[in-house]
Amino acid sequence: MIVTTTPSVEGYQIAEYKGIVTGEAIMGANVFRDVFAQITDIIGGRSGAYEAKLGEARETALNELQERARALGATAVVGVDLDYEVINNMLMVSASGTAVVLG
Repeated sequence: MIVTTTPSVEGYQIAEYKGIVTGEAIMGANVFRDVFAQITDIIGGRSGAYEAKLGEARETALNELQERARALGATAVVGVDLDYEVINNMLMVSASGTAVVLG
């Protein structure tokens, strides 16, 4: 399945719009990772633990988005938007887009 942030897919025409689909992932962060991330923030550098957790949440949200699009009979999702939030020490990633059938 093609998943893109653009409103169309080059070389294809949109034959049918199936509707808006979403995918969400909320990942808890553990205490030890939080402590090491704070140390990294103080001394500078990148927090690999949080980057990995954020990547996992993004993949989960996009996979859920694709599953919902497939359930509608879509062959692609266009106009995908990713949003990131922190809620009560948990990372949330939400993905939304328009499920379409390419012709």
